Parts: sequence; structure tokens; C-alpha cells
Amino acid sequence: MADKLTDKQKAAAIIISLGADDASRIYKYLKEDEIEQLTYEISRLQHLSPQTMESTLKDFYDLCLTQKVITEGGLEYARNVLEKAFGSQTAASLLERVTKTLRSKAFEFIRQADYKNLLTIIQNEHPQTIALILSYARADQASAVIAELPKEKRIDVVERIAKMDRTSPEIVKYVEKELEKKFNSIVSVDLTEIGGINYVADIMNNMDRGNEKYIFDELNKKDAKLTDEIRKKMFIFEDIVTLDSMSIQRFLREVDSKDLVLSIKGSNKEVSDVLFSNMSTKMADTIKSELEYTHNVRLRDVEEAQQRIVSVIRRLEEEGEVIIAKSGKDDIIV
Repeated sequence: MADKLTDKQKAAAIIISLGADDASRIYKYLKEDEIEQLTYEISRLQHLSPQTMESTLKDFYDLCLTQKVITEGGLEYARNVLEKAFGSQTAASLLERVTKTLRSKAFEFIRQADYKNLLTIIQNEHPQTIALILSYARADQASAVIAELPKEKRIDVVERIAKMDRTSPEIVKYVEKELEKKFNSIVSVDLTEIGGINYVADIMNNMDRGNEKYIFDELNKKDAKLTDEIRKKMFIFEDIVTLDSMSIQRFLREVDSKDLVLSIKGSNKEVSDVLFSNMSTKMADTIKSELEYTHNVRLRDVEEAQQRIVSVIRRLEEEGEVIIAKSGKDDIIV
């Protein structure tokens, strides 16, 4: 069914269903890298069953309908319409997907900027303003900016992003107007739902381990419940023990053996046992042999190696090759 297709494969299926003439018109609005990725997926896409194609098209139609009602009537209006049409659970899922897409269109010029330039522009702003702006930045940009803020301000900004639910379009436009003095182009989007727990978890997933630990330790002193909610949405190295065997074996084929050695060197017994139990005998013997000769490693090197492995796992999850069950939210059908 359509759920088995990645987002890129679904996009390719939609383009194929449009036919060559309409597809060529769509291509005019895409960037070069998007055209390249889409064309690649189209060339790889094999025969799809009528059921899969119908399911994919329906999903696309539902997302288009959701975006239309949000644009015309606002978030609450869209929620009411969608709940009546699809039920509360499906409505919530559609709203989450569409608002995330819409958010990515706002402040697009920020996401094209180097994080150091972004830091220079916003570092002296009020924490609430920084939180608002970083809610529109890429997660890796936001994590890099937060990591270089003064220690006290880091905690304040992370807390404000996590607690940010809705911001009025007037405030967003005001911030855009102020930034317009420093950037050449501004994109305005009538969007009210930004930030939140999911987004700050994404930021923290991109944060280096040292800053991640510091922020969580300090935030926990201020708001233990909020800290716990963020952690539940994240995937960290120690969460490898929650993955199924197929997922572990899949990412082990992708990671660098040196990163694996360093990561195991700094991990607890539960994590190392799970990793070794999913390796081939040959691979396990090689890693254990290298561990015997690996001494006096820096904590920073271990943390960076673990972060690289987590990045591989998260990439594979996005590609649909690894399953991360978060806080019991994801229902897995065997």
C-alpha cells in the first residue's frame, strides 16, 4: 500500500499519474536538486498496483484539501472541517503534516543562510524572538545557533520553543518586517502553529551530545515535566536498545566501523550487548579486537561518533528502512 512508499516515491507516483504534459509544467516550479531527486525516483519506480496508486492519490488529495481549508479559514476552522470529514485522529495527522510543510515555506531566506550569519543577526534579540525565528529555521541551523548562545539564554530559548504553540500572524509579520532590514527577501505565510515539543526534539536530535546534556540538565531543574516530554520525542544513542533486530542490522550495514568502536567504547553494557547480538560473527570479532587496542579516547570523540550513528538511523527512518517507535505513539503491524 501507499504507506510502504517513501515521500519521494509518492511524489514520483503523483507526477507519473499526471502525464507528461502536466508533469512538465510542474517541473518549471522546482529547483534543480528537486528535479534531479524526483527524476531519479521516477526512473526507479516500478509497477504500482491500482490499489497503491489510488491510496497515494487519495493521500495527496487529502493533503491538498487540508492546505486549502487552512489557507481559507485558518487553523481552527480547518480542524473543525477535517474532524467532521475524516474523524479527529486522521484530521490531527493531516494538520500536523500540512502545518509542518507550510512552516517550511515561511522565512525561507533564513534556511538558505549560514548559521553563523543567522546567529549574528538574532543573538542579541529577546529569547522569545529568537525562539520564534528558530522555529522557522532548519533543525540543524537552530541547534548550531542555540549551541553558541550564552548558557543562560540557551535554556530560555529551548524552553520557549518547546512551549510555543501558536503565534498570531501579526507578530510573525512584525518579526518579518524587522528582519527585512537585514535580509533582502521576505516570505510571508499566514501560519499560526509553530514550534512545540516535536520541533524542539528535532533540534535536540541535531545538537552535539555535550550541549544536549547541559541543556537537558538545566531545563530539568526548571521544568522536569517539559524535559521528559521532549526526551520522549527524541531518539538518542541509548535508544538503540528499543529498535527491532531488523532495524539494528540495517543501520549496522551503513555505519563506519571506527564510529562503532568509539560508540561502544563509551556505551553501557545493555547497548553494547544489543549491538553485538545483531552483528555477524566476523563483524563482532573484528569490533571486539579493535576495542582491545582502543584506549584513552576523548569523551568528545565518543559523543561525536554516537551522534553520527544516530544521524544514520534517523536518515534510514526517513527513508522508511528503519522503524523508530516513539513513546508508544507508532502502531506497528507485523
